[in-house]
Amino acid sequence: MEWLTKFPHMNDNSLRDLKKAIDEGFRAFTRAYGDTIESFFDPLQFFLIQSERLLTRTPWPIVILAIALIAWLASRNWKIVAGCVATLLLIGYFDMWDDTMKTISMIFVCTVLSIAVGIPIGIAMSRSDRLQNLINPVLDVMQTMPSFVYLIPVVMLLGIGKVPGLIAVVIYAIPPMIRLTNLGIRLVDKDVLEAADAFGSSGWQKLKNVQMPLALPTIMAGINQTIMMALAMVVIASMIGVQGLGQPVLKAISNQYFTLGIFNGLAIVGIAIIFDRVSQAYGKRLQRHREIVHG
Repeated sequence: MEWLTKFPHMNDNSLRDLKKAIDEGFRAFTRAYGDTIESFFDPLQFFLIQSERLLTRTPWPIVILAIALIAWLASRNWKIVAGCVATLLLIGYFDMWDDTMKTISMIFVCTVLSIAVGIPIGIAMSRSDRLQNLINPVLDVMQTMPSFVYLIPVVMLLGIGKVPGLIAVVIYAIPPMIRLTNLGIRLVDKDVLEAADAFGSSGWQKLKNVQMPLALPTIMAGINQTIMMALAMVVIASMIGVQGLGQPVLKAISNQYFTLGIFNGLAIVGIAIIFDRVSQAYGKRLQRHREIVHG
């Protein structure tokens, strides 16, 4: 390290030049390809807008009934269903319904996108140790990088709005989905796979009929963690135009509105508890089903 102290000015200048070159290169890239990349995400924007409209324009009793039905089908537990209904009624009573529906629609789209991208990557990782060794460091960086940092390249490429916020949330929330899909498939009992081979199953049949069903409880844990991380990113994503409960919290921080911040923060907590309890209960039911099948 002595050479650093001998040439501090040379080191500072070369580092400054390198940073400047990278920044200018990225700006040139965004100017040249920003519009093309933006148009690539148009279907995602359409999906997000439609899901938001569906939740905000549907009468609240129907939305509560639909969520209660999903909670019952997933958990088969009346306490969880009653908790979901009570939480949503309180959110409506405190006049946070629209913002809550916008947040739920964004979390729904984020989760769908994370599943669509994360599960294939997790499956590919489970089939190749080399690929796993390549992707794991990337996932480590994604999980330890401060969440504000994700906003910089996304905003430079796509500007401010719903889609850039959505992409930033997905990048932040997807690592557990990939990791736990990979883990779940790797944990499938070798004897079961040998039995599938003995019956002449192809690779696709083994994946579809054996590995994925047995890995499903672990994959559900990944979905649960992805939802929790997406909700944690809601307030930060509101800084670049994502509508929902994050914006009132940001407004409360800027203007020191204590009650506004607390109420909207509690609404985020309420949604997190609903998603967490329902997905965990569904994962436990899958686990019990697997134990019965193996038993």
